Amino acid sequence: MLSLDEHILLAVQNGLPICSRPYQAIADELLISEAQLLERLQALRQQGVIKRWGVIVKHRPLGYKANAMIVVNVPDERVVELGKKLSAEPVVNLCYQRPRQGERWPYNLYCMIHGKDRAMVEAHWQRLQQQCGLGDFMSEILFSRRCFKQRGAWYPGGQSLHG
Repeated sequence: MLSLDEHILLAVQNGLPICSRPYQAIADELLISEAQLLERLQALRQQGVIKRWGVIVKHRPLGYKANAMIVVNVPDERVVELGKKLSAEPVVNLCYQRPRQGERWPYNLYCMIHGKDRAMVEAHWQRLQQQCGLGDFMSEILFSRRCFKQRGAWYPGGQSLHG
């Protein structure tokens, strides 16, 4: 028999129901109050069982058909500064640092840009290179070829209540 916390994790793993009171809807299915549900979610977060809570935007149904990972080789002493500049830009929805992999893969700064088409992504990147002072650094635009299923964490043990 599953504990209340396990039932809660199963109920939220596929995302929240689309309604005006998603937490209330889940609480109703679990036969607890909305306040109890929110209290347990907060406790699970504080215990580290839930590491983060976020939104997954499925960009393709919104018309954003081109997405690209931009990789840049910047001096190590400037990666934090330039990463902050990039991540502050509205068209950048993911930005992070990774270690270089020798001469074969010399890039250490990564960002993701979505656009309606390739030309839009390329135009965004050209503008960002100028605005953020990245024009002198080696970079590549790596366009996605396939779209994989987007979802959050999946916990074994059953199906979500509203999956």
